[in-house]
Amino acid sequence: MSKTKSLTHDSIMKALEWSYDKAINGGIPGMDTSIELAESYLQKSGTLDEKVKNLILWQNTKSATSGLLTGLGGIITLPVAVPANITSVILVQMRMVAAIAHMGGYDVKDDQVKTFVYACLAGNGAKDILKNAGIQIGRKLAVTGIKRIPFEVIKKINQAVGFRLLTKFGGKGVINLGKMVPLAGGIIGGTVDALATNTIGNVAYKLFIQEKNFKSNDNPDIIDMKLD
Repeated sequence: MSKTKSLTHDSIMKALEWSYDKAINGGIPGMDTSIELAESYLQKSGTLDEKVKNLILWQNTKSATSGLLTGLGGIITLPVAVPANITSVILVQMRMVAAIAHMGGYDVKDDQVKTFVYACLAGNGAKDILKNAGIQIGRKLAVTGIKRIPFEVIKKINQAVGFRLLTKFGGKGVINLGKMVPLAGGIIGGTVDALATNTIGNVAYKLFIQEKNFKSNDNPDIIDMKLD
């Protein structure tokens, strides 16, 4: 079966669920959970902004070698039909975003927060996904407000992220790139993954960290959403 045929919206969603569980609860040999990762950076010197940006910088480097994760048993026995190289990228990026959310004071074990972590994986498309789900750009609900987002809205965002990633990873260029691994795929793919990871990290930073600087004086649960 080709990699292209193995990618469906359902398999992408299962890969997201699997990756989030591993990122939050652990289970991958040699990999800290997102919470452990976040705490290790919170203990470093500097401002919160500096700590988060250092985390993103390190994860950009790590994404370039994410192919190494495919050699771990946890990836090889992945119970969903998604190529291991794609799943490893999703896991590295998911763990980074969840760590940033934790550093921003969000409960990453909350379903609503998980959905916003998912949205970040869409990169620059996160803004449109949230807007289409009815979450106003410029007036985003903050930590306590996120918990009040209706289940139907959460479901709509999750589905939109799944379709966005299906388009991204199901593209001919991405799949062909994976087939080049024996020669130069590790280098070329790593460059692409690092660029995407940097974009995703910046979106997560703006969503979970930077936007706290724009809280409304009248309502501390509302902050400006500026993902441009």
